[in-house]
Amino acid sequence: MIYEWRTLSFKLWLTIISAIILSVLFAYSLSQYYYKNLYVEKLKTDLVNEASLLGADYSGGEISEDFKQKVEWFNSKNDSEVFVVNNPRELSACLPFEINYDTLISEEERQMLLDGKAVEKEGYEKRFEKNIVAAIIPLIDENRLEGIIYTYIPVDSITVLFKEFAAKWLAAVLLFLIVAILFTTKWLKKLVSPIKEIETAAHRVSEGDYDIQVEVRSHDEIGKLAIAFNDMANSIHLEEERKKEFLENVAHELRTPLSYVKGYTQAILDGVVKNDEEQRKYLHLISREALRLQRLVGDLMDLSKMESAPFLLNKTPIAYAQFIEDVLVKYEPLIKEKQLDLKLDLDPDPIIFGDEGRMEQILHNIFDNAIQYTDSGGAIHITLIQHKDDCELLVTDTGNGIPEADLPYIMNRFYRVNKARSRFDGGSGLGLSIVKKLVELQNGKIEIESKEKRGTTVRVILPNIKEEWNS
Repeated sequence: MIYEWRTLSFKLWLTIISAIILSVLFAYSLSQYYYKNLYVEKLKTDLVNEASLLGADYSGGEISEDFKQKVEWFNSKNDSEVFVVNNPRELSACLPFEINYDTLISEEERQMLLDGKAVEKEGYEKRFEKNIVAAIIPLIDENRLEGIIYTYIPVDSITVLFKEFAAKWLAAVLLFLIVAILFTTKWLKKLVSPIKEIETAAHRVSEGDYDIQVEVRSHDEIGKLAIAFNDMANSIHLEEERKKEFLENVAHELRTPLSYVKGYTQAILDGVVKNDEEQRKYLHLISREALRLQRLVGDLMDLSKMESAPFLLNKTPIAYAQFIEDVLVKYEPLIKEKQLDLKLDLDPDPIIFGDEGRMEQILHNIFDNAIQYTDSGGAIHITLIQHKDDCELLVTDTGNGIPEADLPYIMNRFYRVNKARSRFDGGSGLGLSIVKKLVELQNGKIEIESKEKRGTTVRVILPNIKEEWNS
């Protein structure tokens, strides 16, 4: 597998392999340190013990030839070099002999030996011209140093042992690294493969392919990432479908009134209108369609403002019940025309802290829907209830209702229950999404309950003015 140095795969691979190599080097260094030190210390102890055992046979006085022969015999059977020294020059530490005489022990070591202590040595010994590990045991008779037992092992033999150990260690490490690299490469390929699939899928989504889904292979973070990606792709797909449908709806909604305005205006300009009454009728139709265009454009502008920048509200205390009654005055002609039974049950106590213009927009959207989708002769019941911390507005109608499948999405942007492009129903799918946003901006919430063919209830809950002032 070929890695590019900037890819996540290569960085992970390099991190893991570097960690393995550093761990191996550290373990090797640690083992070398402990092995060498433990071995050398044990070697010194063994040398002291064997020299002490030999020294135990010394009974005092001058060192006999028999004792020397025993030491020589032991030396021939042992790996270390062992010998007895009773030469006064070797034991004098120079004085009173010649200053330049190269003695076997130093003054400090001679003093230790006189005190009955063993001497341990490690390093280069000039007399033997080699690095050694040695132990010296004193042979003392009545506080007189009669001689010493000197035993040593060349460090070169230890070095050979270390080299053999290092060769076997490095061979094992090399085999381990090869296996580790192969395993790591294979494991990383399996680990990174889902991420590469998500990357490829993301490019396809950026090119407009919103149907793409990635396979969820695990339940770890990568599996959760794949699930999140699929959810995102589905959401984008749904959003794009809604936008597409919205643009088609808006195009239709704009085309129809524009056609009316153009047609009636052209008829007036061409002199097709025969009298003032007919001209007034045409102008009334033009005005109605212009208002329709104005409302559609206003909804689009509101939606754009609420999504692009902080949406500021000019809040003032509002006597809620009176405000609702004032808004309903504008609907009296339409209610009479459709012969609707309007029932009001408004608690006069609730006072809210809100933006009058936006509150009127909220009520207009809710009342418009209730009146539009309620057949002639139907009923609309508007209730305002005061609670401890908030108040609840209920608008219930006996209209067509909303299908259960559409109810969860009814307040989503661009969503329309009626997909037909009728100019009398369906709308642009913006009204309720704007209402929901405006209610939330005033610290409230909106809920919709509906049964198809049986009617709809819209519930708007807003905080009382006390909660607003305390905040």
